[in-house]
Amino acid sequence: MDPSASAAQRCYRHPDREAYISCQRCERLICPECMRDASVGFQCPSCVSEGAATIRRPRTIAGGRISSRPGAVTYTIIGLNVAVFVLTDLLRIDVINVAGSMISGSVLSNGTVYPGVVDGGYWRLLTSEFLHNGPTHLLFNMMALYLFGTFVESKLGAVRYVAAYLTMAVGSSVFVYWLSGPFQPTVGASGAVFGLLGLALMLLLRAREDVRGLLVLLAINAAISAFVPQISWQGHLGGFVVGCALGAVFAWAPARHRQSLQILMWVVVWTAIVAATALRTVVLTS
Repeated sequence: MDPSASAAQRCYRHPDREAYISCQRCERLICPECMRDASVGFQCPSCVSEGAATIRRPRTIAGGRISSRPGAVTYTIIGLNVAVFVLTDLLRIDVINVAGSMISGSVLSNGTVYPGVVDGGYWRLLTSEFLHNGPTHLLFNMMALYLFGTFVESKLGAVRYVAAYLTMAVGSSVFVYWLSGPFQPTVGASGAVFGLLGLALMLLLRAREDVRGLLVLLAINAAISAFVPQISWQGHLGGFVVGCALGAVFAWAPARHRQSLQILMWVVVWTAIVAATALRTVVLTS
C-alpha cells in the first residue's frame, strides 16, 4: 500500500484515526466518532454547529425566545410570593403596619423605624407587591397570576415577561403613591396581576380573539375594587394602565422596528415612573 495514500485517509479532527467517510457539507474525511446523522449521509460536528447557527429560531409575537420550560417564570414568581408569606408568618411580621405601610413608614414600640417611600424607602414600590395580608389574599392573587401569567409569559418570552412584570408592579405602586392617602398601607400582587390583565387584553385584541369574557372579568373586578374599602383600586388601576401601555407596543410594534420601539417604551415608562415618584415625594415633604 502507498504510505501517502494511507496518510491521506485520516479524520481531519483526529489525524491519528483512519477515515473513509466524507462530511456531506464540507467533504472532509471524518472518523466514526465525528459522524453526525444528516438528512443524507453524515456531517461533521463543525458543520452541524454552523448549520444550527444559521437556522432562524421561532420567536414570540414580542420577539422573545420561546422557552423550553413554559410557565417557569410565573411559577418562580408564585414561589417567591408564597415563600415571603411563609417567612413573614413565621417571623410574625405585621405586613400591613410594618412591611406594607408603603408611604408613611412605621415606628415600632422599641423605636425601630421602617421608612416609607416618602422617607426614602423606595424599595417598597416593589417589595409591597410580594406581601399579602392573609392566606385568602395570597390564594386569590396567585390563582390569577397562574391563569394570566402563564399566558402572557408564553407570548412575551422569559426576559420580556420578567421586565414587564416588575415594571407593572412598580407602576401600580406609583399610582398608589399618588392617589392613596399618605397613611394608607397597601400590599399584594394584585397591581401586577391587573397589569397582566391589561397586557393580555392587548395581545388578544391583536390576535383578534374573543375578549368578551375578559372584559366581563375586568368589569366585575373594577366594581369590587371601587366598592370594597380594603381593596386598593389605585393599585389595580395603575397596574392595568401600565399593562395596557406595554401590551400595545408588544402587540402592534412592526417586526422591522420592534426592538427599537420596545427599548423606547422601557425608557419612556421608567422615566415616567421615576419622575412621578420624585414629584410626589416633593409634594408630600413640602
